[in-house]
Amino acid sequence: MNIAGLVHVVGALIFAPFLLGLINRTKAIFAGRTGPPLFQAYFDLLKLLRKGAVYSRTTTWVFRAGPVVSLAAIVTSLFLVPFGAQPAPLEFEGDLILFAGLLALARFFTVIAALDTGSSFEGMGASREVQFSALAEPPLLLGLATLAPLTGSLSLSGMLAGISGGTWLRAGPALALACAALLVVFLTENARIPVDDPNTHLELTMIHEVMVLDHGGPDLAFIFYGAALKLWVLGAVLIGILAPPQTGLFWDATLRLSGMAALAVLTGIIESTTARLRLVHVPQFLAGAGVLSVLALLLVLR
Repeated sequence: MNIAGLVHVVGALIFAPFLLGLINRTKAIFAGRTGPPLFQAYFDLLKLLRKGAVYSRTTTWVFRAGPVVSLAAIVTSLFLVPFGAQPAPLEFEGDLILFAGLLALARFFTVIAALDTGSSFEGMGASREVQFSALAEPPLLLGLATLAPLTGSLSLSGMLAGISGGTWLRAGPALALACAALLVVFLTENARIPVDDPNTHLELTMIHEVMVLDHGGPDLAFIFYGAALKLWVLGAVLIGILAPPQTGLFWDATLRLSGMAALAVLTGIIESTTARLRLVHVPQFLAGAGVLSVLALLLVLR
């Protein structure tokens, strides 16, 4: 295990909720409001951890296991994401498949925990989540596969560390298309506008939030914290492509943290200036991301 790569894991565990504060503050500025404190997500997590959980008698162990397994899967995926030029703590050829599988596992347990309640309302959200996630996985895998011919590696560490300024000069259009597709996946997987709205209370438009309505206390804290970590994990992959690694751990850390903060601000800008898509148009949005990934891969293989 690469000890230096653990810096990224520790940094993510500490700073991931701060990204939510940056997004909310950016949205507040666009709306002309002061907005919540930047550290509000930390306060919310501490408040939920101090509360107790209430479980319906109709639920089983699946409902209780959902938040725990989902958080564990996302934390594990952190160990596969490299930190600049430093390889990930866990890295091997083909680990991008495990990376996508861990994200799918987290989603699967969130979905079956929602279905375990027996609520048709949560079942509606679970159905939408599965449909849109199935459409988001191909752009994710194809976008990452675009990097393999350029870097000669099938590992996330090798692919992201192999990108340099020369790579962008040689295959800039393909990398730009792949980044655009991964940005769509980033917004979709994290339930952000224009696919979903994490702050919505409209029953007919809810997707992710409807699946966690029956969770409370520490379980809800695990879900919120897992969502923040997922935001960091997918953002780190995107920033790893956009900002090639630098020499030196300090410069890599500075570049990565600045990039993550910029991505959070960009997410807030997108949510402030873009209307949410109608549900029937979301598949077309994700299909467009798939087309971008395919084009990027074809440009690299031609």
